[in-house]
Amino acid sequence: MNIGVIIIIVISLISIAGFSRPELIYKYQFNAWQIKNRKEYIRWISHGFFHADWVHLAINMFVLWSFSKAVIYYFMRSLPGNSSIVFLVFFFSAIVASSTFSYFKEKNNYNYNAIGASGAVSAVVFASILYDPFRIIYLYFIPIPGIVLGIGYLVYSRIMSKRNVDNIGHDAHFWGAVYGFVFPILLNPSLLGHFFNELLAIF
Repeated sequence: MNIGVIIIIVISLISIAGFSRPELIYKYQFNAWQIKNRKEYIRWISHGFFHADWVHLAINMFVLWSFSKAVIYYFMRSLPGNSSIVFLVFFFSAIVASSTFSYFKEKNNYNYNAIGASGAVSAVVFASILYDPFRIIYLYFIPIPGIVLGIGYLVYSRIMSKRNVDNIGHDAHFWGAVYGFVFPILLNPSLLGHFFNELLAIF
């Protein structure tokens, strides 16, 4: 059983427990005001283990399952250290990194709350795009090259973040995606050259 599946099982079990125990979500959801003023730093990580409902959980875990195995393989081939441990560090640091912008944006807003592993899942998807930018990703059963979907995703997340018309954490999606692209490059800068070589290979 690879580390991606273990993460999925753990997050699923905790999320399911949270469905019937709202006090858990209240205690562990991301709230920048609580982190700043009450020093509840565990919220940086713990909010990624809870989801709003079955659909929210199912989508995130399905996407994570779809991409984690490939990313772990890529890490094994290109990054130093044990690939499972590196992926574990990558995933949970992505939860923190994807929420950092929201922390500074909402640190004086007591009413801002967020849950879900979407930011970290976005990081996994974009790590996959770094390694294989033309891998086909299916969006509503429509095949789209990863790099095309990725650019569209970033633009959409940025626009929706500025509009702020729904309860979706578009900032976390955007910065999680950026982190997913940058993290492997920080450990192996040659991957940036690999990415551009992959892009140029089609010409």
